[in-house]
Order: sequence, then structure tokens, then C-alpha cells
Amino acid sequence: MSVFRRFLPLLVIILLAACGPSNAGTAHSTTLYIQDKGSDTIVNLALAWAEKYQVEHPDVSISVTGGGTGTGIAALLNKTTDIANASRQMQAVEIQQAKADGFDPIEFVVARDAIAVAVNPANPVSRLTFQQISDIYSGKINNWTQVGGQDRPIVRLSREVNSGTHVYFRDTVIRRGDAKNKTFFAADTLLLPSSEGIVSELRQNPNAIGYDGLGYIPADLKKIAVARDAGGPYVLPSVATVNDKSYPIARDLYMYTAGQPAGVLKVYLDWIVSSEAQAIVENLGFVPILK
Repeated sequence: MSVFRRFLPLLVIILLAACGPSNAGTAHSTTLYIQDKGSDTIVNLALAWAEKYQVEHPDVSISVTGGGTGTGIAALLNKTTDIANASRQMQAVEIQQAKADGFDPIEFVVARDAIAVAVNPANPVSRLTFQQISDIYSGKINNWTQVGGQDRPIVRLSREVNSGTHVYFRDTVIRRGDAKNKTFFAADTLLLPSSEGIVSELRQNPNAIGYDGLGYIPADLKKIAVARDAGGPYVLPSVATVNDKSYPIARDLYMYTAGQPAGVLKVYLDWIVSSEAQAIVENLGFVPILK
């Protein structure tokens, strides 16, 4: 994984342009400007796509900004972006709001990602079950001795609530995919605004546990092998284990548009799922959708 990808910008602007959406998706649009906003998980991938596309299509200007999935979806609902990047699917209430505003949000799966659970390399714990991770993050397990580690308090790290990764981890891991389960993160969980913050804290704190997209966890941290239940198998996150579905914490990554895209916007989205663009997905540590 490149050093470039690990430095997640909260705000990246490729070309300075107007702050509102360009109507790039309209069939009769004369502008070739696309605004792309949302998930911090996707932002560097979206940036790499945009840079590559603009080299091949110099008449197209693409602005990429982060801020989190919630920010991107809010911008789509407010009609201030052409594309909303999301590391979770839109929620029913968000879809209802879009319909009330006169459009159907259109979903595009653009890549896949593993959520890696990681600890400081000094931590002897190397594997956990789904249930143990859920119990750690919900506050039922508070000392590493309860999962085979040293007598140390567990420090929980999480992305902040506006993050689609936070929502996905809560629903899929802490709540075990049960829509009726209302378990939340423990109150003392440290909510950090970026992948860099989680990585930094994990490096400094031997008691910490954190999670993030696989490509954002550097090699000097210890990735945890995860099992669906105590009987195993325990599987490390990788492109291969996401593809063969053996790693249990994996998800799709999305782009949303306000209605069916047209014009330059459609051409760009069609290119994103091409083999050329999906090669960039793999280079940045994500999982291409073509495999």
C-alpha cells in the first residue's frame, strides 16, 4: 500500500470550481464539471480515479472532497454534489427524504473493502471472535485478560459517528447484523475523526484496539484474525479472503447519484467500473468488483 493512500485528507480539491453541483448528469449540460463528496474511506480512491480520468479527458474537471458518508449523502439530498461517496448503503429515512425532494437515489457498487481490526504489535492477542469483538466494543469485556491477553484495560478506538465505517461496524459487528439489536458503542470509546488518528493511537498505546478499512492499517500494526464463532476458522483480512468470502467483516463501497446519471457523469461512472479503473482499486488495497 502506498504512503499516499494512508494520508487521508479530510478535504481534497482537485480543481477549484463552483461550490454547487454542476448538473453534470443532465443530458443537455454544457459543462464538464463533476463534484464528488463523502466517505473518507473512499476519498483517496476517488481522488486517484479523478486524477487518472482527467489525464485522459482534460476537458473534464472533477472536485473530490471527504468529510464522511453522512456528509456526502447530506450533500446529495441538498443537491450540492453530483456524486455521494458512501461506505454504507443509504438508510431508509435518507431514501425517503430524497423521494420527498423529487428524485430517486441511484446506487453504484464501485469497490469492496475489508474492515480490519487491529492492535498494537506489543499486544499478545492475535485472534478474536465476532462475539468477543462485539463484547469489547459494547463494554462487556474491559480487560485484555478476558480474551487471553495481559492484565491491562482495553482502550476502544472508533471512527466518529458521521463515518459510514462507524455505522457499518456498529450494525454488522457490535449488533451482529440484528436489526432489532440496539446495542451501542461503550460510552468510553474514543471517537476519532480520521484513519490517521486511529493508526497513531494504536502505535502509541499497547492497550488500544481499533478498526478501519484494510488499506488504511499499515504493516507495523497487528491485524487480528477474526472468526464468526469460537469454532473458527480465524481469518486475517486480505483481498483474497474478501474475494473468497472467508473474512467475515467485508462490505461494498458505493457511489450515489440523484436519479439516473446522464452525459459526462454517466460516462465517468461507467469508466469507474471498467478494468482500467478497477486496477486502481486493487493498487490502493481495496477489492475490485470485477473479481
